[in-house]
Amino acid sequence: MKISSAWLHEFLPVHKSPEQLDQLLTDTGLEVEGFETIESVKGGLEGVVVAEVIECEQHPNADRLKVTKVNNGKEILQVVCGAPNVAVGQKVILAQVGAVLYPKPDEPLKMKVSKIRDVESFGMLCAEDELGLGTSHDGILVLNPDAKPGTPAAEYLELESDVQIEIGLTPNRADAMGHIGVARDVLAYMACHEGSTATLQLKETKKPVKEADLPVSVVVENTEKCPRYMGITISGVEVKASPAWLQNKLRAVGLSPINNVVDVTNYVMRELGTPLHAFDASVVNGKVIVRTAKAGEKMITLDGVERELNEEDLVIANEKEAMCIAGVFGGNHSGISDTTTNVFLEAAYFQPVSVRKTAKRHGLSTDASFRFERGVDVDLVPYALERAVQLIREVAGGKVGMETVDLYPEPIQKRTVTLCYKRINQLLGHEIAPVVIQNILISLDFEVLSATNEALELSVPNYRVDVDREIDVIEEVLRIYGFNQIPLPEKLNTSLVFGQKPDLERLGVNLAEVLAGMGFHEMMNNSLTSPQYAEKLGGTQFPVEKAVRMLNPLSQDLAVMRQSLLFQAMETVAHNQNRQNPDLRLFEFGKTYSFENDSYSENKRLLVLMTGNKQEESWSQKLEKSTLFTLKGVISNLFERLGLAGFIQEENLQDQSVLADGYQIRILKNVVGTLGWANQKVKKHFGVKQDVFVADLDWDAILDSLKLVKVQYKELPKTFEVRRDFSLLLDSKVRFAEIEQIAKKVDKKILQKVGLFDVYEGKNLPEGKKSYAVSFTFQDVEQTLKDTQVDGIMNSIRTELEKQLGAELR
Repeated sequence: MKISSAWLHEFLPVHKSPEQLDQLLTDTGLEVEGFETIESVKGGLEGVVVAEVIECEQHPNADRLKVTKVNNGKEILQVVCGAPNVAVGQKVILAQVGAVLYPKPDEPLKMKVSKIRDVESFGMLCAEDELGLGTSHDGILVLNPDAKPGTPAAEYLELESDVQIEIGLTPNRADAMGHIGVARDVLAYMACHEGSTATLQLKETKKPVKEADLPVSVVVENTEKCPRYMGITISGVEVKASPAWLQNKLRAVGLSPINNVVDVTNYVMRELGTPLHAFDASVVNGKVIVRTAKAGEKMITLDGVERELNEEDLVIANEKEAMCIAGVFGGNHSGISDTTTNVFLEAAYFQPVSVRKTAKRHGLSTDASFRFERGVDVDLVPYALERAVQLIREVAGGKVGMETVDLYPEPIQKRTVTLCYKRINQLLGHEIAPVVIQNILISLDFEVLSATNEALELSVPNYRVDVDREIDVIEEVLRIYGFNQIPLPEKLNTSLVFGQKPDLERLGVNLAEVLAGMGFHEMMNNSLTSPQYAEKLGGTQFPVEKAVRMLNPLSQDLAVMRQSLLFQAMETVAHNQNRQNPDLRLFEFGKTYSFENDSYSENKRLLVLMTGNKQEESWSQKLEKSTLFTLKGVISNLFERLGLAGFIQEENLQDQSVLADGYQIRILKNVVGTLGWANQKVKKHFGVKQDVFVADLDWDAILDSLKLVKVQYKELPKTFEVRRDFSLLLDSKVRFAEIEQIAKKVDKKILQKVGLFDVYEGKNLPEGKKSYAVSFTFQDVEQTLKDTQVDGIMNSIRTELEKQLGAELR
């Protein structure tokens, strides 16, 4: 949020530099994110003064030029001027030699002595656009006759320089959405730390008194969504450009002036944090109805877009149609225009939840909705209306056309909170004097209902919507007292925390480090995704009926919780592929969500993905494409790292809607993942042209399986390994995993490892057969192995392979 330093100082008794405000506001919880110097006109018109034209003659060498002599208050200067309206006796604006103008923000124009058609000119008489004050170039700017020559133009035109302060406003600080709220914190800080007795003074206003006859009746049909509504009319206004002071104030906070009536509503909103809205009273047509929208009702908003309203949307309507989306956006036909003469002015308090839902539903974010959805001060609404009426009459004229309408059937009651001194000292580890605590709270508009030596009974102002509990009040005391004022203890105590073993969080980090070490990069995708993925690609595996839908989605592309990590991973692959980065190794830890049998469930999963080449292009090695078996090796390493490799079983993948082929991974009877590649339909949907190999692992099931792992520490063996090889002729359907399982069942003591180092199919082999070259590694940690031991086990393995798989030794 942007605030103006000059505007803020209207409520402060002493001047604070931007650097002082930076420290002070940040300490009180309104973090300052930056400063920017704001000038009404770039350069501040330095070197530009008021001058009087004392002579004006025709240029001897040009029909459209005049040679003038002007008095700048110090000397008489000759200036060549091409303006058709220049004349003797005029008070004008003179840009003297050396002055720099900015007719366009990025194109400075420096004044220097020049010859124009052989006549010297010492400066320039300026038009409105040349000064950066507007767009008119019809002639030079002619001032009032009482203007004094030599007066700096910036002083005469009441130009101001200001410092714009950017505050990172947190959602809970609704009280600081106007300059008065920020000033309140500054004054509270000064009272606590500088002994200041200054209090926040609102500008004096008077209750509007009816002077003309412009009645409008008001009916609030939905008092739940609109607890308080006020309105008043002003007749005979003149809509025009705002005076300089009002335009400067708005520009200082990043707003563009529109017209005097609308500018007043924006000014009051930025001053008090209370949004207002002005209607053309001729469109109101005598009656305002605050109601919810009708089914299928439409209206055109100020941005020219026709919007279909929801039955939950609160609108401000006349008897025929909706004129405004309450608290969010005005209508295109009911706003203030140059032809408006009568105004209906609205000030209200709308329910924050209702405003937020409506704003999100229509994808709108306005200054008004920003404030209403956080909660404005319901007690400040009457003052805001009076302030706006006063300012509109000041800048646009007009008369009050009716008595003020104030519909507030069930006033919002202030909350009460009990604050114990002992609790403050206990939490802070530091004692704050009761009188200091009371002074801080009083300076923040808390009312002390009763006080004892032990506690305070407090009434919380309605604008502090975030203060409900004792701890909230303690936070208020601490942020004004100063976190930096709490001394560090001389001794720090800590306690040992015993966590579960294994540490599941650390285990996930370790596995991520293993993957990173193998060249993988971690993805992080949103848990919200598009329902189209389930509708078009999910099939029976991820049906749309099981999707968890959002009640109030931010957009249609983020309307459901994801059922699989794959679809967003494919988005990532497509994004990289389209940017000349097709060789990818990616992984993601994330949750998936589903709805089935009237209950919701979530499941943490690990998705590992490979596509493109195995390694970067290099002169020293031939490029090879990643394959399913490349990824399978990675997954085997992960299970080895977890100690679960000995429990893994594989079987052919079936009934998968998103994977074309591959394996299903089991630990005992539990399915813990699938391994395959994205099918053609999935690739085509995302525009991916190359094979994408995917391992989708159930991380929750894997963690549950860790109970099978018993970690034992033992010495490194002192004996040597012994290796034996088999060359086997097998049916082409036989997988290596089957050979490995059979071999390990034969011997579980000295058979350490089974490996596959060659596969051959084709010429010189019978049809439907293939050749596997398999290695067997043996080791006894206690004694050196003998050939008879190893040969006996190898014979047993051969026998089992022949019996179970029909294997033949080659």
